[in-house]
Amino acid sequence: MRINLTKKDLVNTVYMQIGFSKQISENLIEEFFSLIVLTLKKKRSVKISKFGTFSIRSKKSRIGRNPKTKERKVISERDVVLFKPSKEFKEFINQKKDE
Repeated sequence: MRINLTKKDLVNTVYMQIGFSKQISENLIEEFFSLIVLTLKKKRSVKISKFGTFSIRSKKSRIGRNPKTKERKVISERDVVLFKPSKEFKEFINQKKDE
């Protein structure tokens, strides 16, 4: 089952656990994401210790097709964001439930 985590959920968590006002909590979350995005655009890589690394990879243009109509179309060259989880993150995810 998939559960979406929204910015509002993060704001409420900061508000409840740290005690900042909701406005300050929202600004904090927005600044955090902005910092990641801006650094990623400039440096093309962002490493967050014990979490993982975000990086940008360039994809070349290629020919794709619509599966319904079988129509061929050129998919343009573009950059995509990749995420590689850290060793600690992987270990945490793979811990047994009873530990």
